[in-house]
Amino acid sequence: MPDMLLELFSEEIPARMQARAAADLKKLVTDGLVEAGLTYASAGAFSTPRRLVLTIEGLLAESKPVREERKGPKVGAPEAALQGFLRSTGLTQDQLQIRDDKKGQVYFAVMEKPGRSAPNIIAGVLEHAIRNFPWPKSMRWGAGSLRWVRPLHSILCILSAEDGAQVVPVTIDHLQSGNTTEGHRFMAPGRFAVTGFDDYCTKLRRAFVMLDPAEREAAIWQDAQNQAFASGLEVVPDAGLLTEVAGLVEWPVVLLGRIGKDFLGLPPEVLQTSMKEHQKFFSVRNPKTGRIEGFVTVANRETADHGATILAGNNKVLSARLSDAKFFWENDLRTVAAKGLDGMGAGLASVTFHNKLGSQADRVQRIAALAREIAPMVDADPDLAEQAARVAKADLQSAMVGEFPELQGTMGGYYARAAGLPDAVADACKAHYSPLGPTDDVPSDPVSIAVALADKIDTLTGFWAIDEKPTGSKDPYALRRAALGVIRLVLGNGMRLPLKMSLFKAVFGHSFETWLQSKTVGANQAIDGLAELGYGKTLDAMKEAMSAEAKSLGLKAVDEKLTSAMTAADSLLTFFHDRLKVFLRDEGIRHDIIDACIAMPGNDDLTLLVNRARALNGFITSEDGTNLLQGFKRANNILTQAETKDGVEYSYGADIKFAETDAERALFAALDTAETTIKPAMEAEDFATAMAELAKLRAPIDAFFEAVQVNADSEVIRRNRLNLLHRIRAACAPVADLTKIEG
Repeated sequence: MPDMLLELFSEEIPARMQARAAADLKKLVTDGLVEAGLTYASAGAFSTPRRLVLTIEGLLAESKPVREERKGPKVGAPEAALQGFLRSTGLTQDQLQIRDDKKGQVYFAVMEKPGRSAPNIIAGVLEHAIRNFPWPKSMRWGAGSLRWVRPLHSILCILSAEDGAQVVPVTIDHLQSGNTTEGHRFMAPGRFAVTGFDDYCTKLRRAFVMLDPAEREAAIWQDAQNQAFASGLEVVPDAGLLTEVAGLVEWPVVLLGRIGKDFLGLPPEVLQTSMKEHQKFFSVRNPKTGRIEGFVTVANRETADHGATILAGNNKVLSARLSDAKFFWENDLRTVAAKGLDGMGAGLASVTFHNKLGSQADRVQRIAALAREIAPMVDADPDLAEQAARVAKADLQSAMVGEFPELQGTMGGYYARAAGLPDAVADACKAHYSPLGPTDDVPSDPVSIAVALADKIDTLTGFWAIDEKPTGSKDPYALRRAALGVIRLVLGNGMRLPLKMSLFKAVFGHSFETWLQSKTVGANQAIDGLAELGYGKTLDAMKEAMSAEAKSLGLKAVDEKLTSAMTAADSLLTFFHDRLKVFLRDEGIRHDIIDACIAMPGNDDLTLLVNRARALNGFITSEDGTNLLQGFKRANNILTQAETKDGVEYSYGADIKFAETDAERALFAALDTAETTIKPAMEAEDFATAMAELAKLRAPIDAFFEAVQVNADSEVIRRNRLNLLHRIRAACAPVADLTKIEG
């Protein structure tokens, strides 16, 4: 069974595309071979900046012959039916067979396809794969029609077996496959022939090419750590940068450089960002001071001076980049010293956040009011929370963030400290965007929590108020991420936030202000009144706080806005519940268990909801829980059918004196005990105790259904037993809506 080696050799492939391209090549070719009847034992794909490589072991030498029989129309059927069958099979009428069938004679087509040789199949599969390769971006060059990410120079494709290797003939435009490749562009120019994958790997390494990207990553990281350690320093880990750099070189040569003394005073995040974004350098840190003092660059070749010339050139470019960063930093500090952080952010009034939601300054005002309301719920100082929210976005007007947008928030923390603001305010400026992703740290300082929640809730409620919700896979304003951020903030800090009321008030603020702006110029007074309103009032107080101008527009209109805001808040809470299902799915909690908890009162308290769901999940997945669920559903189904049939509700009057069996009396006693324990346990949110008590009902419920016929002949006994079933339903009701659990 031969092995196949394929190499597509081109100009440099962008690093970000290499891993996906290798995987796509493997899938396209192996799927095509299997579909053509050519199976294999194993396959592996590799990439370097200049080549995509696929190796397949244990290929069949040829595909197996295929015989297919297909039943057609009856003899004597309309001509159109017969012609359609002939077209589908590719045969002529005299090639069909006539066979006896249950309903008469029928045409049969017998199609035999002989086996095809591996080279024949591979050539066709490769041409299709190469011409239809799914590059994110591709180009044409020369006079050919082929599109590739960069000009494709050669195709190596060979089949190797014990008796030698043969070239698989593939022709695409001007390219003809062969058995030769090239090594390193500078260190080993010129082509050489190979006879198989092992020979290919050996000769590539001699030609200064590391084929496996994982090997290049490991070599870069190990050498970088060793050089840094020898200098008493450490490399700052960056997995994404490591993967990218490994995709830029075929023969990695690690070089350690030092940052000029003039730049050591810059914040470490500035140094890291500038070196990573502009130069693809790793940052090197002094472990004693935490200061960034050096960098690691990865060259693509060895040199006679051991990289001295390369380092000198990189240092020259880096100094120019860091000089710019230093200018931005010092200029921003002068602005803060002269105007304060409020002065730096004054320009936000002319920066549009969204044409229906006002400017960034308008948004800051809303976030500040909301942060002040949230602060007491997270044990934060309301004044500090409001102060932090008012300056948290100021760094968006800084020169540094203008150059490096990814430093927003981080620079705000530095500028807040430079302005002499409290540490809690500076920390909130830095942390209020967090958490940005599922692995991002969750802020734990109370002021940071308040501002981070206010920022995300304002975003969500604003876009809900103008009906800009995520649809399908489209989420241009990252609202799913914002909702997940709120969930992680609440759960990560064990907060008991009445989310629905906060959402409602925020949506109302957005929608009412937008409504007023659509009215006459005289409504400006009403808008000012709304700005002073804040979020801490009851609904009645909110109405009273409206200015005389707003009232003159009609209380009915205000009421309509209140109703509309409540509807939007309900919709947004459902959105949170959907995000919560995704979040808890990673814990193995099924959606139906979460639905059973969402159906309970207080479902806008996410901490309470998750605690209930986790406890219910543990209970339902136990043997007692599973069996109790079956007993509950049986009781509920019988009771529901009886209530529908009789037109009454059996919810009162179960009396033990009408019990005829020991099983009935035992169930009465068990329910009496359970009810006295479950109610106080649920009031104390002791879900484990409540569900443990429910588990004790399993045996008496099972025994009841084994020994008792609910629909007895006596109407009195029947009603009593139905009311007893209601007690089962009522005992479970405080825990969760078990009717929503599947199975």
